[in-house]
This record gives sequence, structure tokens and C-alpha cells, in this order.
Amino acid sequence: MFESPVEIDTGAEESALVERIAALERLKAAAAAGQARLAVALDSARRAAEAAAGVPAARRGRGVATEVALARRDCPARGGRHLGFAKALVHEMPHTLAALEAGVLSEWRATLLVRESACLDVEDRTRLDAELCADPAGLEGLGDAALVAAAKAIAYRLDPHAVVERAAKAASERTVTIRPAPDTMTYLTALLPVAQGVSVYAALKRQADLCCDGRSRGQVMADTLLERITGRPADVPVPVAVNVVISDQALLGAEHAAAVIAGYGSVPSALAQKMLCDAVTDERSRATLRRLYARPDSGALVAMDSRARLFPKGLAQFVALRDQRCRTPYCDAPIRHTDHTTPHRLGGATNALNGAGMCQACNHTKEAPGWQVSADIDQTGTHTTEFTTPTGARYHSRAPRAPGTPHQQPTEIEIYLNGELLKIVAA
Repeated sequence: MFESPVEIDTGAEESALVERIAALERLKAAAAAGQARLAVALDSARRAAEAAAGVPAARRGRGVATEVALARRDCPARGGRHLGFAKALVHEMPHTLAALEAGVLSEWRATLLVRESACLDVEDRTRLDAELCADPAGLEGLGDAALVAAAKAIAYRLDPHAVVERAAKAASERTVTIRPAPDTMTYLTALLPVAQGVSVYAALKRQADLCCDGRSRGQVMADTLLERITGRPADVPVPVAVNVVISDQALLGAEHAAAVIAGYGSVPSALAQKMLCDAVTDERSRATLRRLYARPDSGALVAMDSRARLFPKGLAQFVALRDQRCRTPYCDAPIRHTDHTTPHRLGGATNALNGAGMCQACNHTKEAPGWQVSADIDQTGTHTTEFTTPTGARYHSRAPRAPGTPHQQPTEIEIYLNGELLKIVAA
């Protein structure tokens, strides 16, 4: 009935449709196993070639993880996870790999097993792999939580000290992150040791229990968190000396368009207007204005008017406003470095054309042997970058348009291999 692995016949019997869904799920798992084997093969080949070329051992394989991520159209930050996952399966967990190839485990569930066994040495990890996955029938019907619980129990039995040490080390990885949420909201996430995390939540919950002013419990907890961290009442407008990029027409209400909040992303212009007006009219807050210049036809940012007289600082700010996020294709990480696309040591100029906003990981990756990055301005005045990997694959990205400018064409990423254009991906 189905001749192609991806052929879809929506008119088939219901039982055939269900079986087809299951077959495609098994195919996805087998493809994930194949990607893992290929990633390990690429890493081994690259390390062998660099060893023959005399590259120091500590520097071999740099950038391979990013190449794997780009090939998978994923952000470079996930490349290390993909490659680490692949090495664990191929070298240390053959039964888990076999279950993945057979479609008994999904890629996510195989990732859970790799994660939960990461604290074990190779011998114990292999034992966990055999005990849990040697018999694929034992995996049938297990949910994510049950699978993780089984892996944790085996790991603790095999090496309780390693599990305890892992938990102790995790405390050093405490951090706070932010990412956009739907409807111009934000997820602010704190990764804390369990005792501290529970105590923070309990304190917020206690305040919600005592408050009866018409706000919901969640609203009270969110407002209390903001007030205790910033020392500012929740109803005081946020000082908009932050970088809110909005066109003059949208700011004055002549048109409805998008605005951009640096480090967050796009928001409706009406919301940006309200933020600015609240900050300007409330004596407890303040706002500043800085002019950006964009080409009217393409929306490409070309210059900035600033009161600052320190050129490097002003230039770095312009690049960050222009690029908004790391310029590596598929990477949405915040900008941490303003980098020379052509390195300064090779004569690269310190200017807007040769500058690009990069996250820390991508900036370090491009310094690995075989990587090249160049920048240009296209016919619309838009800043473009080209990333060439050691295998010869080339990836293009374009700086986003300034908000409030007419849409000319979609952002495109061109992918080359051995000098030939493979495809153009619209972003």
C-alpha cells in the first residue's frame, strides 16, 4: 500500500494509518541511530587527520560538534550534546544503540539513559546498558519517568559514590536563564540545589497565602519575586534605558508594526509604546533615546547616533542591535562577543562590516583549524556572513531587518558542499 518510506495515504484504513504512524516512528529512531554512527565516524576521521597533521591532542576535534549541529539544522549549542550522545551509544552502550536502531527506544528516551548513566565509569555504564536494554521486551510500555527511575536505581546500585558525587557537583552548576514565552511574556528559570529551590518556592507561596487583594496566587508569587530581587515595586515601570528598537512611525503611532527588545525578540509596537510612555511619565523611572539609521528599502541597519564617545563600545552596541542574536546559522543564543569575522591578526578591520555578534561557544569554534568566516553587504544593504566548515560546507546568514520596514524577501541560509549549492533554506 505504501511504496515509499515517507509516502502518506490518508485514505487508508484506520488500522493501516496507525501502523504507518508506528512504522514512521521506528524509522525516525533508526535514522537517529544512523546519525549517531555517522557523527562518531566524522569525529574519528577528523581526529585522525589532525593527528597526522601534527595538531596537539588537546586541540583535535574542535568544531566537529558544531558541524554536526549545522548538518542537523540545529543550534551549535546542541552540537556537543549530539556528539556526546553518539559517542556514548557507539562506544559504551551497544544495547541502547541496538534498541534505538530497532525502534524500541526513541532518540529522546535513549538520551535519558545516556544522561542518567553519565556519572558511571565505562565498565559500570556498560553493565547498566546490558541490564536495562539487552532484552528489548523489557522496554515496552515504559514511560519516560519509569525509564529514568530504573536507570537511576541501577546506577546507584552499581556505584553509589558516583551518584552522590554527581549530585554534589550539580550544585556548582546553579544558574539563572531567560527565554521568550508566548504573548510577550518571559520564562525566568533558576536552576538551584533542591533545598534552596524548595525554600524559594515556599517563601513565595507563603506570601501568596497571606495576600488577599484580588490578585491570583500566581500573580502574587510573580510580583513578590520581582520585588524581592529588584527592590522595585511590581507596579513601577521598568527603566527603558534598555535597547528597545522601534521605528519612528510606530513610536509615534502612525503605523502598527513590530518592535525588538534586545535579548528577548519581537514584540508588538503597542507594547513597546506603553513601556516607553510609562518610563517617561513616571518620575520613579527614566528613558533615554538613541537614533538608529536603517535603509528604507530593506530595513538594514547602517549606522547609530550615540552620545558615547568611546568608539569600540558604541560600535559593539551597534553590532548587537543589528544582529540581535548570534550570527551562526540556527544559533539563537544571546550575543556575548563582538567578533572580527576576518580576524584582526589577519588584517581584519574593526568596523561594522567586519563585526558580527557571536555567542561565546560559536566564537571559540570558528577559531578551530579549517573554519573560515567572512562578511559582506548584499545589494539591499543587509549585512551577510558566510561560515565555511572544515569539510567545505558553507552556510550563509543575513542580519534581521529593523522593525517597521517593508518586507522585501525572507531571510535565507544557503548551504554549499564542495563548492556546489545544495539548497536554500528560508528562515
